[in-house]
Amino acid sequence: MRLRTEVVAVDTEDARVLLDERTGRYFQLNRPGALILDAVLADEDAAQRLTEVYAVDPERAAADVADLLERLRAAGLVVT
Repeated sequence: MRLRTEVVAVDTEDARVLLDERTGRYFQLNRPGALILDAVLADEDAAQRLTEVYAVDPERAAADVADLLERLRAAGLVVT
């Protein structure tokens, strides 16, 4: 998985902002969301990284990863 070439990612103090240059829409990820995205883009186990950094059980982490990836796909921000 990777970000579409038209998507620009910028880190802010609290999060990461994704700008879809095709539509002009902004999307904000909180820190856990940015961690998930980084792990997925690096082809790592995002759920495991989430459990290592935050106090979240593995089932919840897997559900959170799946939910975020579905939202990113639906918004057209990523391609596989």
